[in-house]
Amino acid sequence: MLTLMLELGTLKNHWYSASSAAAPQRFEVVDDSCNADKAYRLACAGTAVLWQGDFQQAKQLLQALTRRVHRPVRSQTSTNAMPQAFHAYRMAQAQRARILSMVTLTIEADYRIALRRAPDVKEALQSAWGPATAAVRVVAVRELLGIISAYEWQRKGVPIEVQGLDRFFIHPHYGVFAPVRSEYLDVLAQSPLPSNELAWDIGTGSGVVAALLLMRGVKRVIATDSSERAVRCASDNLQRLGLSDRAQVQIDDVFPAGQSPLIVCNPPWLPGKATSLLEQAIYDPQSRMLRTFLSGVATHLSPGGEAWLLLSDLAEHFNLRTREELLQWIADAGLQVLGRLDIRPRHPKVSDSSDALHTARSQELTSLWRLGVRAA
Repeated sequence: MLTLMLELGTLKNHWYSASSAAAPQRFEVVDDSCNADKAYRLACAGTAVLWQGDFQQAKQLLQALTRRVHRPVRSQTSTNAMPQAFHAYRMAQAQRARILSMVTLTIEADYRIALRRAPDVKEALQSAWGPATAAVRVVAVRELLGIISAYEWQRKGVPIEVQGLDRFFIHPHYGVFAPVRSEYLDVLAQSPLPSNELAWDIGTGSGVVAALLLMRGVKRVIATDSSERAVRCASDNLQRLGLSDRAQVQIDDVFPAGQSPLIVCNPPWLPGKATSLLEQAIYDPQSRMLRTFLSGVATHLSPGGEAWLLLSDLAEHFNLRTREELLQWIADAGLQVLGRLDIRPRHPKVSDSSDALHTARSQELTSLWRLGVRAA
């Protein structure tokens, strides 16, 4: 087996992580005789286990480690405990991810897993990583299972149900955030269009916002994203929905050239550092994308046009950003608030009183801010 030919000292050279997570400093080759207690001790000490046994046993080992690292955190009863509680939560999540990523295996150069009872993952890996190369890769079992799960979502699609529109499906690609929270789409469907001639979707991701705008009757949409993965994903979804002839999807840091009567942006909602590809849709360091959008949108709006900002106020409840700061950024950009539509989220954590951040989550509102250029 090729994995046995790899010297332990060179395993770090074969490490692969799509989110650029650092390679473990040490590896120990193990098989089915390795129990969860030993693997947990090694992982906590910074040593990864390179699995050489049965693939299904590796999955069971990962489940056992998950139970060991799960330590319920007392729910905060006051927002005064924020943002310390939020940062503690993030640190605990990062530690959990680090330990669980210490169960590893080898992907052969042709995308095979040379372990007993291993599934055929070639199609899933080609979708996530592109064509196979000549390189052997050492990966976390947790990341591999995420790739397999993402590929199933890509094949089956995520159902999108918005009031006033027929049900449709979005097929998220690996590394692109799936639109599993739909309340922001409900307010997007309700707000009166300032024009149906053209709209821009900034940071399109899966393309769900662009698709909804086209379904509402916008004649043409330009969708942008800085991620090649997202551009491919959005293009695929618009093609599947039969909307690609009215849409243009392209790579841009933020705005395309020109002006539009409607510019929509659903930026990451929380200030913070992303630690994975998917977290890039949630965390925005120093609210960089939000501030860039607000500071530049006025010059790209057609006369009388509107910018629609889709944003949760969860950062305010975590004391990571204040409402006053947001309103000041809007004013500094030469914009005024024309109106706002609010909606309560419906995801399970809202009603989960055992969640460490329940008090903040239970107060969350998602809003569509209608912004226009302030008169001189």
